[in-house]
Amino acid sequence: MTSEVDSKQAKHKAAMQKQKAAVDASIKAAETERGVAVLLTGSGKGKTSSAFGMVMRALGYGQRVGVVQFIKGVQLSGEEIYLREHCPQVAFYQMGTGFTWDTQDRSGDIAAARETWARALPMLSDASFDLVVLDELTYMIAYDYLDEQEIIDAIAQRPENQSVVVTGRGGGAALQEIMDTVSEIKDVKHAYKAGIMARKGVDY
Repeated sequence: MTSEVDSKQAKHKAAMQKQKAAVDASIKAAETERGVAVLLTGSGKGKTSSAFGMVMRALGYGQRVGVVQFIKGVQLSGEEIYLREHCPQVAFYQMGTGFTWDTQDRSGDIAAARETWARALPMLSDASFDLVVLDELTYMIAYDYLDEQEIIDAIAQRPENQSVVVTGRGGGAALQEIMDTVSEIKDVKHAYKAGIMARKGVDY
């Protein structure tokens, strides 16, 4: 019995040593230190939640954070309440029109999108911001509310040490091309499709 345990331990140790060597080599190979551009896309739930996880992480290090939310804003969300009540140092702006399928007003949505983008642009050119989150920005590209090239240029030309996170479905190949990290969240199963109502603290 002891020899079997020892054998498993030896195999485990060898596997972990191999994994550690691979991880250490990857870390050593990463020599560039600068801000990163992250796109969180896909049909699954959790894109905004992931972005706000990075907001909390940055705040934990005392970094300066800006958050601009496109589309959302009619119904209060837990993240909005928390930031407004507990993180007044976060520069926070919402488009405030709600979802485009609710407003059904293209010209009004375009005007609101441009006003919201005008709030985001100064953050993307301000080196004092360590992290800027552009939540649901991809929809503005998909619906042709904002100029795609202007968005791409602003992200590409931001201060070197500033990181930016863009969320939303799609976004297009051009946006994905300039991002350093692209994560696609897949919708495998969702409670809503089973008739379960959205849950406060989980879904919003």
